[in-house]
Amino acid sequence: MIRINCVATAVAIGLAFCLPCNAGAQIPTQAVQTEARVDGIFARTSGFEAGLGVSVPAGIYLRTGLVAGLGAGNHGLEGRTDFVSRFSMDPFRQSRWAPYAGAGLSGRYRSTEAGGSRVFLLIFLGIEGPLRNGATAGWVPAIELGLGGGARVGFAMRTAITGRR
Repeated sequence: MIRINCVATAVAIGLAFCLPCNAGAQIPTQAVQTEARVDGIFARTSGFEAGLGVSVPAGIYLRTGLVAGLGAGNHGLEGRTDFVSRFSMDPFRQSRWAPYAGAGLSGRYRSTEAGGSRVFLLIFLGIEGPLRNGATAGWVPAIELGLGGGARVGFAMRTAITGRR
């Protein structure tokens, strides 16, 4: 009986040392990144939209997210929902400005006069800017050019992630 208790105690102590925890020098990463954006979509029926989005890490270089936008087009109110993945060329913020590329699906919701609601493939290139004056938190600017339901030009402000993009 004593021998079993010693083995159980040794196993419990060994497992306690294997549990994950943050060391004092480690910085916990922010899981969710939010963004506010303005986009112009130029096609047969053009429109300008303001949107809000969230993204989460899908790896070191990749973030996946959802953006919802609402605005005005040639024939009145329109909206969109984008499901995107963004590949960062500089995930650890080693440069002030960092290029990225992305792709996904975009649903545009318009009146029947403007072509109705449709889903489009979306591809884009962008560049994300620096934090202000060496800060570790705040908002960072981003500019995008892409194709998805027309040519797209976008400007976004994203929450910064400490030590990451």
